Amino acid sequence: MPKVRLNPMFEEVFGKFGDVVFRRTRNGGLSMIRRADMSKVQWTPAQKASRQRFREATAYARQALADPQLRPGYEELAAKTGKRPIEAAISEYLKKK
Repeated sequence: MPKVRLNPMFEEVFGKFGDVVFRRTRNGGLSMIRRADMSKVQWTPAQKASRQRFREATAYARQALADPQLRPGYEELAAKTGKRPIEAAISEYLKKK
């Protein structure tokens, strides 16, 4: 796998550019992948329900992390599990359902 050292001008590349998506990895690296073509996918009712549930979990996590009383708990949980606080909050929401 080739490694590229970016000019400081391009150190913060993320988002999509044509059919290529740039994103940050958990360890701070940069990942570049082809954009998936989802135009012909037929979602099953179970997949639609799962996607809706994940949407609700994400909304809950954002709201919980904005709350100064709940945020420290999720930060502590994230430190224990090696996740980011938002991932810990989403995981907790999904486990409760």
